[in-house]
Amino acid sequence: MRSIIEKTFNERFGGEGTMYASAGRINLIGEHTDYNGGFVFPGAIDKVIMADMRPNGTGRVRVFSIDIDDYAEFGLNEADAPSQSWARYIFGVCREIIKRGGKVEGFDAVFAGNVPLGAGLSSSAALESCFAFALNDMFNGGKIAKFELALIGQSTEHNYCGVNCGIMDQFASVFGKKDNLIRLDCRSLEYEYFPFHHEGYQLVLVDSAVKHELKDSPYNRRRQSCERVAARLGVETLRDATMEMLDAAKADISAEDYSRAKFVIEEKQRVLDVCDALIAGDYDTVGQKMYETHRGLSKDYEVSCEELDFLNDIARECGVTGSRIMGGGFGGCTINLVKDELADSFIATATERFEKAYGHKPKIYPVVISDGARKI
Repeated sequence: MRSIIEKTFNERFGGEGTMYASAGRINLIGEHTDYNGGFVFPGAIDKVIMADMRPNGTGRVRVFSIDIDDYAEFGLNEADAPSQSWARYIFGVCREIIKRGGKVEGFDAVFAGNVPLGAGLSSSAALESCFAFALNDMFNGGKIAKFELALIGQSTEHNYCGVNCGIMDQFASVFGKKDNLIRLDCRSLEYEYFPFHHEGYQLVLVDSAVKHELKDSPYNRRRQSCERVAARLGVETLRDATMEMLDAAKADISAEDYSRAKFVIEEKQRVLDVCDALIAGDYDTVGQKMYETHRGLSKDYEVSCEELDFLNDIARECGVTGSRIMGGGFGGCTINLVKDELADSFIATATERFEKAYGHKPKIYPVVISDGARKI
């Protein structure tokens, strides 16, 4: 990929630029906990957006996307927003840096990536983080703090792309560290690295390649359930709730709200348990907690679907150490912690049985925990 990017840059703009990259991400455990003040546990992966970039001495940005085979050119004022949706991510990063007092001048760029689209691996966050890191390096001497780079990516989503996302995706893309996962406290934004050396195991994503269209707003309704229960329990968010508190108020809470809150409270503890297990090198417990999360997302939070439950059942039957839905649900991937000696048979079995049941093969993505945004 790098050689193609460099060749294309030379053909379009002449000469050489500087190469930057940033990663997609997985979240090992901790779903629907972010808006409840809890913990998430992401890591950057070895699927990246890579860009060759160079200042051009003008006030114009000239950028070419190899994957989309499209070119965009724009200025750096608010009125200069490009029409192409992909280019708005780059424009938004430029504008968010400028709005914060940073410096951005005209530059040329060619980029491409191997972060799978639509698989829940946050290709947009990788794109934002790659350009934010590069512009910090090229024009600001690296003086913009890493956390500010993550916030720049998040604000780009909010203000230029119409997505009201949390901070986890951009955070993981910026702060990712090889062989480490990151426990991020979504309330305090404090974070801590935990070792993920998993010798003898692989992380395999199985993408169902389905995304169910929903007639209502399931995420909003689940968030409202959590907020109602928190208010009833007298806490700001479910981060401060316990199962004892929830059970004591069960008579005053609808069955649906109880189930939603039960999942969030238990998931908060599962993230902490997985952190302890990783320190101890206890991957059996990590896997057990992943299966518990899947069950909770399927039965209590009700954000799974038939295809994801099918893949989870196959994983269990194949002896996979841990498996669960990754992401918001209603389609997308399962993330699987698989012993090396079982990986090939699991992938073959899951592919064959899923195709037989649903008429198409799932997409398979082995991933390795890697570094985040960087110059390469």
